[in-house]
Amino acid sequence: MNGLTLQATKREILGKKSRFLRRQGITPTHLFGHNLKSLALQCDTAKLQRIIAQAGTTRLIALEIDGDKQPRSIFIREIQRDEINRQLLHVDFYQVRKEEKIKADLPLVLVGEAPAMQLKGRMLTHALTSISVECLPDKLPPQIEIDLSHLEEVEQAIYVSDIALSPDITLLTGPSQLIVKVSEVVVEKEEEVVAEVEAEAGAEEVAEEKPEQPPAK
Repeated sequence: MNGLTLQATKREILGKKSRFLRRQGITPTHLFGHNLKSLALQCDTAKLQRIIAQAGTTRLIALEIDGDKQPRSIFIREIQRDEINRQLLHVDFYQVRKEEKIKADLPLVLVGEAPAMQLKGRMLTHALTSISVECLPDKLPPQIEIDLSHLEEVEQAIYVSDIALSPDITLLTGPSQLIVKVSEVVVEKEEEVVAEVEAEAGAEEVAEEKPEQPPAK
């Protein structure tokens, strides 16, 4: 299993009392899964932090639980942190079966440089940050890299249909959706704006100076 392994033990301290675990460097966790009774677990916070940094929510992890004969195949489902100090509060794991396909959102990571962006007055629009796919758990890539070096001219774009995926992966996101595009920045010239304002002001002055016509007899 791709080398990512995490140890966990069954947790007896539940609810608000879990704060005592955090003070000891232990993070409360939960294990869920299809047709699986949820388990309250706990993990060493430092080790869990390292796994989160490596795996995110798209890499398969071998979870070794004390008392189990075999590790369980899991993904990190949800991470809860303190809003102020970003302390790790709770993590949910989701157990999968290697023979059953899963659906997941893969992040799109822009790599390389677009030659079209070397000129001034160009703007790179990043419209899509992830795509949805379906595949077996061990076939799921952690991310999809989008190579910008193919964007050589203004108005060139990369769409979902341009992504080359393994035959083992089914794309669920619409292929016509835009990922990135190079556009030209439209800036209205200051001189034109000033000229229009002066022309309008001049027209108003002429209208004010024009004498009133005497009424027709």
